[in-house]
Amino acid sequence: MPEIEIPVGAATLPGSLVVPEGAPGVVLFAHGSGSSRHSPRNRRVADVLNGAGLATVLVDLLTEEEEQVDLRTRALRFDIGLLADRLVAITDWLVQQPATAGLAVGLFGASTGGAAALVAAARRPDAVRAVVSRGGRPDLAGAALPQVRAPTLLIVGGRDEVVLDLNRQAYEQLRCEKRLEVVPGATHLFDEPGTLDRVAELAAEWFSKYLVADPQAGSR
Repeated sequence: MPEIEIPVGAATLPGSLVVPEGAPGVVLFAHGSGSSRHSPRNRRVADVLNGAGLATVLVDLLTEEEEQVDLRTRALRFDIGLLADRLVAITDWLVQQPATAGLAVGLFGASTGGAAALVAAARRPDAVRAVVSRGGRPDLAGAALPQVRAPTLLIVGGRDEVVLDLNRQAYEQLRCEKRLEVVPGATHLFDEPGTLDRVAELAAEWFSKYLVADPQAGSR
């Protein structure tokens, strides 16, 4: 994947961007607890999205220094405000870049990244057109949940019982077009055979449906 650097305030975050020819939208990945842009799960899903003609960008939401702090304290991975701020800044960056300007933006969040994606979607309703959460913690989005306007798909493993219950509670607070998909036999990390493939298939269907190129892009 082509490597990029994204300025976010005083920080510079490394990322990987793939833009298939004719892509109607770009999916920004918000990784989960203790993960990074090198996550094999997210890269696998990104490969499927690229195969469906969608652009993808995987970014480390924490700097190297912040990652070291988080490894010791496990605090920053639950700092939904910080993660959402980074996603908003990256979304703003994407709509200004020649390679992605005019593309509809989707957010794919895993674990705590699911909450950050929903908060960012609530803050950028005109830019973010769809959200998918994989084994996410949408409950941590709190008061932002009823403000989300982007169609939202929550994907949870059938054996991830605590997180499934939290997703059901958050689902009731969403006021947008929404769907809760339970993958039978899957635990939190979707390690079971075929379960991550199902996640990728569901995400590709959702984003392909809702990420439509901005008709105004050509006239800007």
